[in-house]
Amino acid sequence: MLMNPATSALLVIDVQERLAPAIHDGEHVARNCAWLAGLAARVGVPVVVTEHFPAKIGATLPAVATAAAGAEFVTKECFSAQADGCLGRTAADARRQVIVCGTEAHVCVQQTALELRWAGKQVFVVADACGSRNPADRELAFARMRAHGIEIVSREMVAFEWLQRGGTELFREINRDFIR
Repeated sequence: MLMNPATSALLVIDVQERLAPAIHDGEHVARNCAWLAGLAARVGVPVVVTEHFPAKIGATLPAVATAAAGAEFVTKECFSAQADGCLGRTAADARRQVIVCGTEAHVCVQQTALELRWAGKQVFVVADACGSRNPADRELAFARMRAHGIEIVSREMVAFEWLQRGGTELFREINRDFIR
């Protein structure tokens, strides 16, 4: 199945101020999450951003929050945003496909993705926009999610599937502003 902008929502999980410095290659992960949020806004895909205990872990990183301007921001206490119930009545609940990125891949991302899948959603996890403190945990999470029917994709796979075709003005804009 291909990702479709008409049926997708982007879910950015816990890219927060006090957690981000501990994430292996965290700046790269945060940059890619911001890239995806900006892309989603440009192609009309709704964005939902979660924050896990923001009073303790901090707010969403400013670059991600800026790129996700207009997104729905929700707070959670459970590792899984799906189990927490904070996704109810958001675009992640309303849309059939959920594209997931954020941290940590083996905790909040994995638990949310698995529970979304078990709830009947088509789930895509963006590998180059997910991170963990330990790279081995990240890779184990991808293997486990893949075994449960979750597709592991790259940010460019998301972009080109949302675009669906070249030669349009939107393609030229995305190619110029995001793909380079």
